[in-house]
Amino acid sequence: MGTLDVLSPKPHRVPFGEGERILFFTDGVIEARNTAGRFYPLIDRVHVLRRENPQAALDTLRADLVDHVGGPLGDDATMLLLHRHTS
Repeated sequence: MGTLDVLSPKPHRVPFGEGERILFFTDGVIEARNTAGRFYPLIDRVHVLRRENPQAALDTLRADLVDHVGGPLGDDATMLLLHRHTS
C-alpha cells in the first residue's frame, strides 16, 4: 500500500431507506465520561432516536449526554442526525 492509497479514502455506501435515520458523531460523544469515569453508553441510548421528531430526538440525546457527564463536556462533541422522509 502506497502513501497515495492512505490519503485517498474510498467511498462507502450504506442502504438508507425511507423513514430511516443515520447518526454521525465525533469521538467526544462516546469518550465523554461521568464522575465515576464511565464512558457515555451511546449504544444503550440510541432508542431515543426513534422518536417521531428527529430534532426532538437529537435534543433528547444531547441532554442525556450532558446529564451523564454532570455538566459541560470536557471535549468537543458533535452529532448530526440524518432522516430520510417517507414519500
